[in-house]
Parts: sequence; C-alpha cells; structure tokens
Amino acid sequence: MGKRKVSSACLLGLFAGAAWGDALEVMTVTATREEESLAQTPASVGVIDQEQIRFAAPSHPQQILGKIPGVAIGVTNGEGHNTAIRQPFTTNPVYLFLEDGLPIRATGFFNHNALYEINIPAAGGIEVVRGPGSALYGSDAIGGIVNVLTATPATEPGASVSGEAGSFGWYRMMASGDSGLLRYGSMNANLNLSHSDGWRAATDYDRRSAGMRWDYEPSASSTLRTVLSFTDIDQQTGANSPLMREDYLNNPTKNNFSIAYRSVQALRLSSNYERELGDNTLLSVTPYMRHNSMELNASFLLSSDPTISRTEVWSYGFLAKWRKDFPDAMQARLIAGLDVDYSPGTHDEDNLIVTTTGTGANRNYESYTHGTHIYDYEARYQSASPYLHTEISPTERLRLTAGLRYDVIRYDMSNQLAPGAVAATVNGATRYYYQIEEASVDFEHLSPKFGLTYALRPSVHLYASHNHGFRVPSESQLFRAGNDATQSGAQTRADNALSLKPIKADQTELGVRGVVASWQYDAVAYLLRKRDDLVTQRDLATDVTVNLNAGKTEHKGIEVGLGRDFAERWRFDAALSYAEHRYVDWVTSTADFSGKAMESAPRWLTNTRLTWEPLPGTRAQFEWVHVGSYWLEASNNPSFGKYEGHDLYNLRLTQQINDALSLFARVMNITDERYADSASVSSNTPVFSPGLPRSWYAGAQLDW
Repeated sequence: MGKRKVSSACLLGLFAGAAWGDALEVMTVTATREEESLAQTPASVGVIDQEQIRFAAPSHPQQILGKIPGVAIGVTNGEGHNTAIRQPFTTNPVYLFLEDGLPIRATGFFNHNALYEINIPAAGGIEVVRGPGSALYGSDAIGGIVNVLTATPATEPGASVSGEAGSFGWYRMMASGDSGLLRYGSMNANLNLSHSDGWRAATDYDRRSAGMRWDYEPSASSTLRTVLSFTDIDQQTGANSPLMREDYLNNPTKNNFSIAYRSVQALRLSSNYERELGDNTLLSVTPYMRHNSMELNASFLLSSDPTISRTEVWSYGFLAKWRKDFPDAMQARLIAGLDVDYSPGTHDEDNLIVTTTGTGANRNYESYTHGTHIYDYEARYQSASPYLHTEISPTERLRLTAGLRYDVIRYDMSNQLAPGAVAATVNGATRYYYQIEEASVDFEHLSPKFGLTYALRPSVHLYASHNHGFRVPSESQLFRAGNDATQSGAQTRADNALSLKPIKADQTELGVRGVVASWQYDAVAYLLRKRDDLVTQRDLATDVTVNLNAGKTEHKGIEVGLGRDFAERWRFDAALSYAEHRYVDWVTSTADFSGKAMESAPRWLTNTRLTWEPLPGTRAQFEWVHVGSYWLEASNNPSFGKYEGHDLYNLRLTQQINDALSLFARVMNITDERYADSASVSSNTPVFSPGLPRSWYAGAQLDW
C-alpha cells in the first residue's frame, strides 16, 4: 500500500492514518456536477478517496460505505444489497447510483443492487450526497446519491496485480495497469475476478469485471475522458433466506430459498468532452450508452408470486452542460444543462410451479418447473430534463445557491401477449394476470433547491439547504400489476397501475463543519418528509388490492463525522447518526399504521475506527460497527418485539515489504457475533437473516 498520503476525505473523519492538510479545501464533484470546495457546498457530502478503498479492500459495498455518517448498507448475498440513507433499510427505488456522474441504470429500470454492477474495489473514489438531489439529477434521488468515481490514469506507466484468499471458498484476483502519458493521452485498465462458495447453503457467487478509462487533451483548452465498464455476475441468492429464531441461532447455514438465483450483465460506455470557451465559460457534452440484462428467480416472490423473469435494457443519451463564471459580479456562477435519455427495454416472465416442504415461516422451496408465460412486453423510457443552477457571494463569507430542474418523462408499452387475462397456477390456486395491449404514461415534474454556506471563521463553516426530490413509478410498477383471483380483479389492478403518480420528498437541513482543538468534524441535522408514497390498499368497490399514492412518512436525525490525529502514529475516526423514521399517514389493506415507527429502521448507526502506524509501511486498523435495535413490523407489536441490534469488530492489516511487494490481511466479525443482516415478521413469526460469521482473508500485491 506504500507510504501514507494526504486523504481528500479527511474532513468527514472517514479514514484513519491520513494527514488532514487544509481540510476545508477538500474538493467534491457530485453535489453541483462541478468540482467545488466542500466548504462552499451546501449539502451533506461524504467523500472516500482511492487510498481508503484500497486499504479497506471491500468484498461488499457494506464494508466501505458505512464509514460515512448516516450511511448503512445491508447484505442480501454475494454483493447484493439494500440501503439505508435517511431511510430505513429498503430495496425501494429511493436512491440514485452513479458512475462518474452518470446513472448506472435508466430511471424506469431501477435495481436496488446496482452497486454490484460497479467494480468498487478498483474505484478512484466514492462520494455520497445524503438526502434529495433532484434539482440536478432528476428522479430517484430521494434518500441519497452514491457516485462511484473511476480511477484517474497515472502519468507514469505501471501495473499492479493482487491475489487474496479467505474463508468460505473466497478468492479474488485484481489487476490494473497504466499506460503513462503518451501522445494521445493516458489510459488505465482494471480487472476483478472474484468467487465465493458462500457461507450458507446454495449461495455461490462469481464476479467478472473489467474497466478502462482514457484521458486525452486534444488542445490546451479541451479534455476528453472515455470510460468503458463491464460486469458479469452469477449468484445463488437466497436473498439472505430468513430463518425462525431456533434455526437462526443453531442452524444459520440453512437456506429455505435455495432455488433462487440471478444472472446479471452490465455494460457502460461514455465519453465526456469539455472545452473552455474563454471568458470563464465551459461547455461539456457526455454521450453515453448502457446495456443491462438480468435473469432472476426472485426469492422474495416465491411465497406469493413465484416467477423467473428476464429483462434487458439498452440506453442511449447525453448530458450537456454550459457553465459561466462572473468573478467581478460577486463571484457569481451560472450552470445550464440538459439531460436526455432513451431506454428501450423488454420484460418477459414465466410463472413457476414450486415444490415445497414445511409450512409458514419454515417453508422450504426445493424445486420448480416452468408454468405459464405471464408477461412479455416492451417498455420504452424517454426523458428530457433541462436545469439551471446558480451561485452568488453577496459577501466574502456568504455563498448562496439555487437550482431548478424540469423533468419530462414518458413510458410507452407494447404487449407481445394477446390482450386479456392469462390464467396461471400460483401455489396451488388459479390466478389471473391481465395484459393491456399497449399504453403510454407521461410525467412532468419541477424540482427546486436552495442552499447557503457561511464562514463563521476560516476554520468553521455553516451550511443550510432545502431540497425537493421525487421518484416516478418504474416500468414494473406500471405494467406488471401482479395477479388476482378473478379476471375482473386482474384488469382492475392493471388499469389502476397506470394511474400511479410520482412519490415526492422535501428536506431541510442545517450543518456545521470545521476544526476545533485538533478535532475535525462535520455535523448536520435534517428533516425529510415524503408524500404520495405507494401504499397497498383494498378497493372497497371491487374488493381488489391495489397500490395507491396515499402514504406519508417523516424522517429526521443528526449525523456527525469526527476525526483526530494523536501522537503522529495514531488516529481516531467516527461516523455517528441518530434518526427517527415514522409513518405519518399509512393505511393499508390490513391496518392503519399512522403514527408508528417504521420497521427496519435503527435509530443508531455508528462506525468507529482506530488506526496505528508504528512504522512507515505498517498499518493496523480496528473497526467497531454498531447497528441499533429496530421494530420487526409496522404495527410495533411488542409480542413480536424488536431486533436487538448488533456490534461487529473488524481488523485490517497491511505491511509494505519493499517498493514492489506488500502483504495485507483482514478479519471480519472478530468475536463471531451472531447477528442479522435483516429481520422481519413472516407468517406471523419473527424471522432473521443471519450475517457473516468470523471470516479471514489474506493476500499480496505486486506493483511495478
């Protein structure tokens, strides 16, 4: 890993062992789509730099993103994940995942596992904006934005290869190479081959990722950056198969969903061209292409609607931006942009006839055969989104920002199946899926934002903002309405789905960042309210259960990042958050949960690290991860109780042998704690998905 470097993320206390330098001059690009000093950014931004990623060597996004205050990632087998950023742990599409500022997927085809489509261990950095960011990014950015940055090619030629092995059949080989600065720019390429047998039954995982970035300067006033990324994943999921308490404690390797699997391919190509036009003006254009495909036997549908689905999406679009600075007019800046996306996709699905043993929460899904072809349609997503962003400094200490975005979104669907109801056998009963011949759905949405930063003194900066976010329904929510016991009920479900509206969110936050008595800190308080959320209700006129925009929730909390060097060789860092997540209006087909605490919503999340560097090239880091208790279901029924939370302890070590060779090791869950990656209620029974037991990993890296 070499001699330690100055960390660009130090302001938030995210890395142990790095020097701070001028902490308030940390640069970030995600909040405004422009490189900007964090001190002048009115947003809660967490930054993790390349050195931190290399040292952590994450085998799952959970092992790196949790270092940012208020950010938690859950494991759902392999590198599958759910996310909790100012929201409970959820798979709902309330987050925007980016690579170099480009969405990993089109809005209409969201995948909550999208981070596994990025080669995070080879990334050049990660930035997380907590809370809504729709004025610049559009739909989905309600809970937060995760932007993974590609590694910048080195100016000198070089290469690196590493290999590691560990518990439960884990191995990984990674390689990267830099061309150095040549006549036509510089290039970096990377490779990641990973495998795990899985510590639970039938949870094998294989990953193959490759990437390339080429940076070129055609002239003194222009730059061209081209990025190509590819990932292929095969995994037996089990979706962290939940177990009754007895099995959770004494037979945690059991997997009731052993037939579940997913196969994923993701390809992205983009080329960013920027040109300085003189007179403090910049023009930027980024055309891109994406391809995403997945075959899925979804474990979360086995009990209610077992299917195998196949989806494929091609995306074509561009991001265009014009920026003008006015240094003599209160340091004003004006950014105008236009995002355009066209994403045609296909969705086809077979109903499954499933063989099971056991009952209720202990039901084991053992085998299946294909039944009826229940969905086969094309869905085309189109969007055009102009936006404006302005900044101005009325005084030397005060910086004001405002933004406005207008999204015009359209879906067009054409069915490959005949119109009408398709009958299928679902868990022994006849159910109906209604096929609409064709449909078009349009959305228009205006998203404002306001913010300010104020320097109380050079080492202390206040920031405040009010942001609006939204999320349009996905193609599956619009065109895959599910089944019903009658043909008329299935038609009602299909018709009502076309009437869904966007979910909306508004957030106000107030924060302070700076340095006091050698402690670096960033603290923020926020209040986020969502409305028009999707709630499953029963239509009293038709007795059909449908999704309606009828829910309101409230999310509020405090997030703190702290860091300090001690005696040159020691460093302490902590990421702390306390949050309350509550249903405000939430009446479902079964009960009224208004006023209740939301399930899967721990109030406390902390990540604390102590790093020691006794000698140059030697580093040891001890990490303590705490997830607080939370309710198992929405009624907060004390008879079900709460998940009690957990504490995990991890250790990471690196040793530089010489300029070319380094060794590394890590131990995760040192105390072999029995804990749950998720916990809930199924069939009126508390169930728990056991997390990774103690595991060991070791390897070597060769640089030349």
